Amino acid sequence: MAVTIAIVGCLDTKGDEVRYMARAVEEEGHRAHIVDAGVLGEPPFRADTPREAVAAAAGTTLEALRARNDRGEAVAAMSAGAAAVVRALHEKGAIQGVLAAGGSAGTSIGTAAMRVLPVGFPKLMVSTLASGDVAHFVDTKDVTLMYSVVDIAGINRISARILTNAARAVVAMAAGKTPDLGAARPLVATTMFGVTTPCVTEARKVLEAAGYEVLVFHATGTGGRAMEGLIEDGYIAGVLDVTTTELADELVGGILSAGPRRLTVAGEKGVPQVVSIGAMDMVNFGPRPTVPARFAGRKLYQHNAAVTLMRTTVEENAQLGARIAQRLNGAKGPVKVLLPLRGVSLYAKAGGPFFDPEADRACVEAIRKGLRAGIDLRELDTDLNDPAFARALAEALIGMLRPGVKRA
Repeated sequence: MAVTIAIVGCLDTKGDEVRYMARAVEEEGHRAHIVDAGVLGEPPFRADTPREAVAAAAGTTLEALRARNDRGEAVAAMSAGAAAVVRALHEKGAIQGVLAAGGSAGTSIGTAAMRVLPVGFPKLMVSTLASGDVAHFVDTKDVTLMYSVVDIAGINRISARILTNAARAVVAMAAGKTPDLGAARPLVATTMFGVTTPCVTEARKVLEAAGYEVLVFHATGTGGRAMEGLIEDGYIAGVLDVTTTELADELVGGILSAGPRRLTVAGEKGVPQVVSIGAMDMVNFGPRPTVPARFAGRKLYQHNAAVTLMRTTVEENAQLGARIAQRLNGAKGPVKVLLPLRGVSLYAKAGGPFFDPEADRACVEAIRKGLRAGIDLRELDTDLNDPAFARALAEALIGMLRPGVKRA
């Protein structure tokens, strides 16, 4: 079956390259829909979606953008317009993949159009920046970046091969058969860190045995936001939020914050959630020399060469507990909170480098004090990674998802 690939580019500067990729798509027996996001120079040919339509989709005009003569403003506007155009094409079923190529401006515009598309929809960006820090281009979506090696400036023996590879790759993604994983099972999202892995692994087994498909998100800031993006998009039936450690980074200033919406989206959408305080004993930093000087007197632990952990204090845990309660109190759907009393991670249990019962207790007490009536709170005399605690978490969520079945 033939597919249609949207190709986003600024035709005034990348017209030859866009046309080359379109021909590569067509040579594979498929169709290209070109979206022109250029502003200044005249395009060498007219796109399927011309630049005037892209500007209009952003609520402006080419004339207005040209008159202001602000490159940053123009890129921002055409990014918004390209995103709106591509999203509309996808919603109509008119495209089955998206491809783009460019430098900094082209990458900003191309990936903006990709990030509005659902996870699983083929997205490929050929970029001069793909070998550097690309987090802000990818964010929480499955954007594939291919390094251009040479600048996107003409067709030569290097660029021709790379652009052809890119076109063939996105066609293969779009035209390929989606793996058949059997009958669709309800999706459950859960959060995990290395120090909460035993808990999540055991809980996942229980959930899978009960007929759920479990998506595990690494609680690295981006992971938490990716999970909440899927919740917002309506994919997730229930949430087992074991590892809420990203809140500690948000509060204290670590590098793995998921931002102020963490632990709010499931509540806003009314999705059932079971919540715990996994890895609330730690704040994350990079290699030891990168830890801010203001934390010089704090308890630090070298998790590995790339990660330094800092133990949260009694005061910080009290604030974290209050913050968890405040965010859960606004939930429109059912919520249960399960708290371990003998350690919130592998490192916080007795004998671990972050063993500090007073700090953990401060978090538990603040949650207990702050939760509104109607939210079920259970405190278990185990550590978080005890199999009994993991099974209690899973059974609690199963009971919420199947109200007629009596569960823990």
